[in-house]
Amino acid sequence: MSQFFQIHPDNPQPRLIKQAVEIIRKGGVVVYPTDSSYAIGCSMGNKAGIERIRRLRQLDDKHNFTLACRDLSQLGLFAKVDTAAFRLLKAHLPGPYTIILTATREVPRMLLHPKRRTIGLRVPALPIAQALLEELGEPLMSVSLILPGEDLPMSDPYEMRDALEHQVDLIIDGGYGGLEASTVVSLVDDQPEVVRVGCGDPEPFMA
Repeated sequence: MSQFFQIHPDNPQPRLIKQAVEIIRKGGVVVYPTDSSYAIGCSMGNKAGIERIRRLRQLDDKHNFTLACRDLSQLGLFAKVDTAAFRLLKAHLPGPYTIILTATREVPRMLLHPKRRTIGLRVPALPIAQALLEELGEPLMSVSLILPGEDLPMSDPYEMRDALEHQVDLIIDGGYGGLEASTVVSLVDDQPEVVRVGCGDPEPFMA
């Protein structure tokens, strides 16, 4: 049976954030809000948690997982960022973008695209996500909360509780979530490429 925390979207209660991070550190799988849609995540090295998320979402091994990072300096530990890419990211993050970059050796192999050694990274702007990442001190391995057979992410925390209470360890209710996933931009080659248009404005990344 999962826990259900109601956390204030603008002023997250530190006590609940600490309890949520304890659950994550103990190997828990958590549903949490971001500035695009709700996501489902676990700690980066949690192999069992990653397998649970794969099964829940019915993902194959080619699906790019995303590392939600606290800030750009943390992002830089897990991806190779050149000067031009850094300037672009500094101007638009935190925000509702997933950036695909070449991974560094810090990223566990099981999170990488099997052929390309790339990783998706986010720096979400939402206070709840920021507070979780700050307390955790490392990235959260995440994917959008889109159930098999659905096109849109789940947005109602009470529906999430009904659907997922036996499949996850914690659901964070931060109010209704967005219905669009993040905009995905590849910065692997020198030219930025918009891979998916979501709720982040793709214009700044278009050549």
